[in-house]
Amino acid sequence: MKILPNNSSLIYSGRIDLSDPFAIVWTYPGTFVRMKFKGTQLFIHVRNKHNYWNNYLGVAEGDAQTKLLLPEEGEATIEIPLQTTQDNIHEVTIFKRQDACHELTILGFEINCNTDDECELLEASPLPPRRIEVYGDSVSAGEVSEAVDYVAKADPEHNGEYSNSWYSYAWITARKLDAQLHDIAQGGVALLDNTGWYHEPDYIGMEQVWNKMRYNPDYGTVKEWDFSKYTPDIVIVAIGQNDSHPDDYMKTDYEGEKAKNWRTHYRQFLAKLRETYPDAWIICCTTLLQHDIGWDMSISQAVLDIADKKISHCVFQRNGKATPGHLRIPEAEEMAEELCHYIHSLNIEGY
Repeated sequence: MKILPNNSSLIYSGRIDLSDPFAIVWTYPGTFVRMKFKGTQLFIHVRNKHNYWNNYLGVAEGDAQTKLLLPEEGEATIEIPLQTTQDNIHEVTIFKRQDACHELTILGFEINCNTDDECELLEASPLPPRRIEVYGDSVSAGEVSEAVDYVAKADPEHNGEYSNSWYSYAWITARKLDAQLHDIAQGGVALLDNTGWYHEPDYIGMEQVWNKMRYNPDYGTVKEWDFSKYTPDIVIVAIGQNDSHPDDYMKTDYEGEKAKNWRTHYRQFLAKLRETYPDAWIICCTTLLQHDIGWDMSISQAVLDIADKKISHCVFQRNGKATPGHLRIPEAEEMAEELCHYIHSLNIEGY
């Protein structure tokens, strides 16, 4: 039983390019499709564009989770492992584990059964009404999160196999709050162009990423995002950790011109978000990843200068002091728990 990618019984979530209903493009981590069906086998037909690292597809059914290696380039048909059920009914979430280290196109699905009349596509569980959006870097994307033997340590050598957006603080927070998530996160990204680590040597900053569907020109024409498709209740801005590369000017010269320029651009970025989402609560933060306190001081200063009662700064108990590597699953859980408490303290309607 073949299923087109635009079948109305499929539930999609994330900032997705739906311009071609028969070739649906995923760029951002945490993007997923949920499907419920009766059958004994499930296949997905995809096309991958590779930039760096090995690229993996994530699959979750119940408490079980699997990662499946994608081809570096081109089309492939991949079998999705299924749990054993008495009635052969499954609800599966297929998701993008990684950021724009690759771009994935969903071309369709196929369900197999013992007999043709047993195959059936059912209505999948709907998305919750709450909506969150996160703007962040590798920590928000869940990069290297599965390297649990390296809690509070530097990263092990890896080729993408430990990165999993499911275990990012962003998606953990959304699940705890029973909310949808658009995770606008990219490993290595800073606020400004020509800083950070992403897309070297022509570094691309969040100022260029935030309003895009496709922001990596290596994959084709850069595409704008249509903000009418998703309006979050809460926006989390977790930028300010990659900005110290190649020059940690916030540490060495807090009142210097570069530091002042960064704070100006940070305020301008928040103003763009406020213009885009007039009613959203905007929470600014960094993360537990080790970094100089000057970046958090600058965020606090920018938030105070804006003086918007719905824009605030969340500082975690171990903010900037916990791990020299990326957040592992327990550290992401810690950060998500604190973030949920902070959100509850704001008395946001519906939360």
